[in-house]
Amino acid sequence: MKILIKNGRVIDPASGHDAVGDVAIAAGRIVSLKGTPADFAPNKTIDAAGCIVAPGLIDLAARLREPGYEHEGMLESELAAAVAGGVTSLVCPPDTDPVLDEPGLVEMLKFRAEKLHQSRVFPLGALTRALKGEALTEMVELTESGCVGFSQADVPLANTQVLLRALQYAASFDYTVWLRPQDSWLGGGVAASGALATRLGLSGVPVAAETIALHTLFELMRATGARVHICRISSAAGVALLARAKAEGLAVTADVSINSLHLTDTDIGYFDSRMRLNPPLRQQRDRDALRQGLLDGTIDALVSDHTPVEADAKTLPFAEAEPGATGLELLLGLACKWSQDSGAGLPRALAVLTSEPARVLGSALGTLQASVGQLAAGGVADICVFDAQSEWTIQPDALRSQGKHTPFSGYQLPARVRWTLVGGQIAYEA
Repeated sequence: MKILIKNGRVIDPASGHDAVGDVAIAAGRIVSLKGTPADFAPNKTIDAAGCIVAPGLIDLAARLREPGYEHEGMLESELAAAVAGGVTSLVCPPDTDPVLDEPGLVEMLKFRAEKLHQSRVFPLGALTRALKGEALTEMVELTESGCVGFSQADVPLANTQVLLRALQYAASFDYTVWLRPQDSWLGGGVAASGALATRLGLSGVPVAAETIALHTLFELMRATGARVHICRISSAAGVALLARAKAEGLAVTADVSINSLHLTDTDIGYFDSRMRLNPPLRQQRDRDALRQGLLDGTIDALVSDHTPVEADAKTLPFAEAEPGATGLELLLGLACKWSQDSGAGLPRALAVLTSEPARVLGSALGTLQASVGQLAAGGVADICVFDAQSEWTIQPDALRSQGKHTPFSGYQLPARVRWTLVGGQIAYEA
């Protein structure tokens, strides 16, 4: 099918291209960005006047809840939410049920996702069997089945020797290990340590839970030469350690969630379970450091940390409520809101959602490495067309995700997605 997207402002952070023009698409690939070929006869024309034409978004943290948690989300509902949010590629952690520690489970997930013809799904394999932190998985076999890296999801790896061996093994094959920095003994609370948690009587998670884990991880990286992606950094002290590690030349990248970028512990209010999140919301100084870190490139990518949660699991007391929130459909709007608040500008907001996440994935993308996360002639046509000036109000019941809980309910956001194309096919149209 031939599609012509005309009159839009085409922004490609990877190349720096930013100009009003047309995008011609044929056979799932971009034919031209700067001028429509004379002999190009489109089957469909999209008038993107007043809209931004950008690469499809890449979300490095989105739980699809399948297999094992279909009561909280299914591939159909969560991938529909993804394309409605302009997300054309997403990385899902391995904490499904059963855990993604066998090649057959990974292949089944990818097969199911591909049949839906919506967002591309890139699974992370479990770093250890059943995420128990004891025996390493068969990383080579999991990579051959489609895994782009290896993770413990939100399960801390308490045994430093196991972590050392995992990093040595991953380094020998040039795999990336994705870890959330959390000390297994200090990270068991439900809110960030501080005056608010004390006043509410909630068990706290100190900043040291993150920094101790980072110190340990960076020491092991120095010893092994492994490549690591830090998932959901949450504190000012963590950002400072990350900046030091990057300046030293360690092969480390990092992301931050939309929740930590916009909210603080004061938003918990009077035990609002929508704010029960992992990592917990921290103080304003931490949020300010995260915003600055994303702006200056210390933090590479912004993620939704999409974790759909059923209604019953959120109606419990705060400490007992299941952590998590829906976010796929909010990612673009909250990125644009951050860019407005911080003065980062639209190209930087798009970079942390497209070219930067693609760089984090790197060679794990395989044949897609040269085209996902960017707009380039000959590249795959994964495209998000959105109206940056159109504001919309977050109404949980209107979200396509099966999980309706979000801490941003009632927020007014910029950037409404109009069209999402995956592989040159229209996957979503408003």
